[in-house]
Amino acid sequence: MKKRLAAFLFCLAAIPVLAAAAPNYQLSKKVAVAGAGGWDYVIVDEVGRRVYIAHSTQVDVLDADSLAVVGTIPNTPGAHGIAIASEFGRGYITSGKSDAVIPFDLKTLKASAEIKVGKKPDAIVYEPLTKRVYVMNGDSDSITVLNAADGSVAGTIDLGSGPEYGVSDDKGNFYVNLEEKAETLHIDVKSMKVVHRWPLAPCGTPTALAMDVANERLFVGCRSKHLGVLNAETGKLVFTAPIGERVDAAAFDPSTKLVFLSTGDGKISIFYQDSPDKYSLVQELTTAKGAKTMGFDPKTKRIYVPTSDNGSMQVLVYDAH
Repeated sequence: MKKRLAAFLFCLAAIPVLAAAAPNYQLSKKVAVAGAGGWDYVIVDEVGRRVYIAHSTQVDVLDADSLAVVGTIPNTPGAHGIAIASEFGRGYITSGKSDAVIPFDLKTLKASAEIKVGKKPDAIVYEPLTKRVYVMNGDSDSITVLNAADGSVAGTIDLGSGPEYGVSDDKGNFYVNLEEKAETLHIDVKSMKVVHRWPLAPCGTPTALAMDVANERLFVGCRSKHLGVLNAETGKLVFTAPIGERVDAAAFDPSTKLVFLSTGDGKISIFYQDSPDKYSLVQELTTAKGAKTMGFDPKTKRIYVPTSDNGSMQVLVYDAH
């Protein structure tokens, strides 16, 4: 009994030490990008080693290792999100102003004919189990599901409210936030049906979403200035913590157990996962005023934050130290 108690106390004492040893992020480079207009989702292609950044009427493409600008995909009016289907050599861009998705070749960056979906498509996510692409239609209160191999429409999932970001656990489950209803929905990808609706109170206006697949935890960024941690099996909200204003992006790194939330007040709140149901704030990284979107590269541990400085468009790159 004494040995078990001593071991338990040792584990408790070790938690603050592990959190204190978390990496410290610092600005390492500013990458100038041509063009004008607002930014949206930043998506890292881990296989192709590219970073795709939605940029109003175009998508900017960086080399994830050298940080060189390697191309631009033009003529994407109201570009919001990018989905990568590496096994098919195809990517998909949501064009919010044309109610369409634009396919493109991952090697050449050449776009193909647009695919009409619902109204105001925003986020878009590749679901690898069924090899389909989930398109969040903000003004149609639905998800259009496309077959990633050829872009054909596999079906439509009615949600009852406008969807924000979504994530897949790669095992048959897809999760999506409903901003106005303050809910996270659980969708079965084989039947393409909503199987659970989970309320998030006291978290309101959920936008950003990331997932710890191994521990089945969802990290919900809410514009009520909350991080909410949701048990993806039960739908129970197991942890909340304060964050900044206008959260817009989230990420989780299973190797360092860090949770990242980027907010519109120019900050990234970084939490350490002490346990699946407990988290400690380890860094509040200051980025740039108005910057709220973010991308994370699990290989290099880099954070990408697009912003503008006196009209000059640039991507801020932060590395762990």
